[in-house]
Amino acid sequence: MRLLHTALLVSFILPLQAEIKVAQNDNNLKIEIDGALFTEYHSDTKLPCLHPLMSPDGTFLTRQFPFEKGVAGEENDHPHHIGFWFTHGRVNGKDFWHGRGGEKVLTKGFVGEPVIKNGKDRSSVSFTVDLDWMAKDKRVLSEQRTYTIVAEGKTRTIDVTCDLRASDGEVVFGDTKEGSFAIRMAPTLRLKGKVAKGQITNSEGVTDGEAWGKRAKWVAFHGPDSAGTATVVAIFDHATNLRHPTWWHARDYGLLTANPFGPRAFGDTEFKGKGDFTLKNGESLKQRYRLVLHQGDLASAKLEEQWKAFSK
Repeated sequence: MRLLHTALLVSFILPLQAEIKVAQNDNNLKIEIDGALFTEYHSDTKLPCLHPLMSPDGTFLTRQFPFEKGVAGEENDHPHHIGFWFTHGRVNGKDFWHGRGGEKVLTKGFVGEPVIKNGKDRSSVSFTVDLDWMAKDKRVLSEQRTYTIVAEGKTRTIDVTCDLRASDGEVVFGDTKEGSFAIRMAPTLRLKGKVAKGQITNSEGVTDGEAWGKRAKWVAFHGPDSAGTATVVAIFDHATNLRHPTWWHARDYGLLTANPFGPRAFGDTEFKGKGDFTLKNGESLKQRYRLVLHQGDLASAKLEEQWKAFSK
């Protein structure tokens, strides 16, 4: 294992906040903030993912199953819901969402070294991976994905840029609700369940179960974490993304996904044209998203203000 870090910047006025360090083991990457685990990039699962995602106080903001079983208050359903991930349920007819036919996304390796910037009020790390979407032994799609993690006060943001490339012929993203840019919440942030105390709000003011299948710039789950601390977990859809504002697979059991490929599956009668999206051979599609993890309430998260800054 090799340890990558930058030196602590010395200040005689205030100590540095949110120092980031990373430790790489083959194609996996652990990320620490102030000496505590924040998340880990996993390449040894069917799909690459970030798991867990931790609050500044050390509570789990993502469900621990299927990595850990028997956690109090958790439902052991949907084992393909693995922390924070990106994939789709119908790509050239192959189901990368469930992966029951052997579909998987392989991490070929990191592009360069992680770039760490530690500062007094704001610290960040950015890294890029090369990926192949494989249906058994055949590559369906290639991707270069960049993660940028920022720690600032009691807020963590993760920007993800997915550059999808039709490297081996035409690629069709089928119209299905099973996708795409996704997170599975810790149980207290759910709307239903034994310990559920969460709510859903989207950028258009639609709440809870009514947010499912609706188009919006962003959607947030908010409520207490397992320690009772007010928490907001939100995903932003960038203004330049395909079919923005996107549709949301926002479920009361704690699943949140942004899905630009399922207008018919979500019952959108106003959407004109075919629901499927096709990349011709050699073409590419770039999608940008932001995950916001905020310790505080919905008002203090200032999501609309943050979304405008992100989409600039």
